[in-house]
Amino acid sequence: MVQPSFGTNTPGVETASSASPLPDSVITARTDSYFNRTKQIVSHFGDCEVTYAYFIRRPVISAPGLMLEWLKNVMAQRNAPYKVDIVHPEGEWVGAGEPLVYITGSFTHLADLETLLLQKLGSPCVAAHRAYQIALSLPHTRFLAMDARHCAGYEMQELMAYAASVGGRAAQRDGAIGFVGTANDAVAPFFDTTQGYGTMPHALIGYAGSTVRAAEMFSEIYPDTNLVVLVDYFGKEITDALAVCRRFPDLAGQGKLAMRLDTHGGRFLEGLNPQESYAVVDRHAPQALRRYRSDTELRYLIGTGVSAAAVWRMRDALDEAGFPHVKIIASSGFGVTKCACMADAKAPIDVVGTGSFIPDLWNETYATADIVSYNGTERVKIGREFLLPSARAAQKGPSA
Repeated sequence: MVQPSFGTNTPGVETASSASPLPDSVITARTDSYFNRTKQIVSHFGDCEVTYAYFIRRPVISAPGLMLEWLKNVMAQRNAPYKVDIVHPEGEWVGAGEPLVYITGSFTHLADLETLLLQKLGSPCVAAHRAYQIALSLPHTRFLAMDARHCAGYEMQELMAYAASVGGRAAQRDGAIGFVGTANDAVAPFFDTTQGYGTMPHALIGYAGSTVRAAEMFSEIYPDTNLVVLVDYFGKEITDALAVCRRFPDLAGQGKLAMRLDTHGGRFLEGLNPQESYAVVDRHAPQALRRYRSDTELRYLIGTGVSAAAVWRMRDALDEAGFPHVKIIASSGFGVTKCACMADAKAPIDVVGTGSFIPDLWNETYATADIVSYNGTERVKIGREFLLPSARAAQKGPSA
């Protein structure tokens, strides 16, 4: 075997910290004890070449890049040859239970890596699938990955950002704009950018004492950066948005000013209530209300928080005041269903910031690996015969 020159087209994978090799002592401490004991037993009785099949029990988008980059670095550190057969390239849809990759090499050198490899495979593939669905639900909207605050540490953040970039590129191939960036510098290379995007949190507005003053402070320190202003801090989204526009008319006219809606679910956007929200959506997209809707879907359309009605109300207010070039950025719970509702309502959103591609059900992210070949002889536990290379070849037929 030769050291594979595999890879992905994903920027940032090669330098990702989770792809950095670990000392063998750390790998031993972090892997399951039965894999460590297997390694010792195989080392004593004689090594053999094995082939592992890695798969996930639900449909996903293939995102093996970080896992395979880490494997490459560890095996280089061990001076151990191996080979990889990528069954489903990065960004490709994968059916439930289908092998994503086959990895062949020394049983001694692969046995203790299984736990750590699985950790780097399952959750990115599921998150990539969710990011893909989100992006396709609003194909004409740009998305920013804003997941970091919801992650359990930096390694998870890196896995999720990588997943969003993979899912976003898969959606782009199907005609969507997809994920164009993230809020963090460290993971920006996954999106082929040099830094994270973002302007101000609510805390800055509280410090400034007014939305307009916060915008002035930001503009003074970052005069060459497009200005995105949060407008929900005081519960006067329309009033404060128009005040900022009047304070910065040149930015507003040049399309360099945006209002970010992040109204929480405990109240309506300024000026809205259930009746007015219904009227706003009915005026702009009546078809969105003319079919059965679940309670959740109705809330996304005409409820509290950042609803389709809220987005339309902001757009109407900006246009009526003479600021048609000011953009609207929306955040707060933009998962697949909410994005689909926004699309039905033709909500005029320019950018969505979301971390809702993080899997809801973590048990769906569990990846699994089984050895399917020992020294070239196919063998797998009963019930997993579908993983055998010969079984897959038979399914493809003689012309495959």
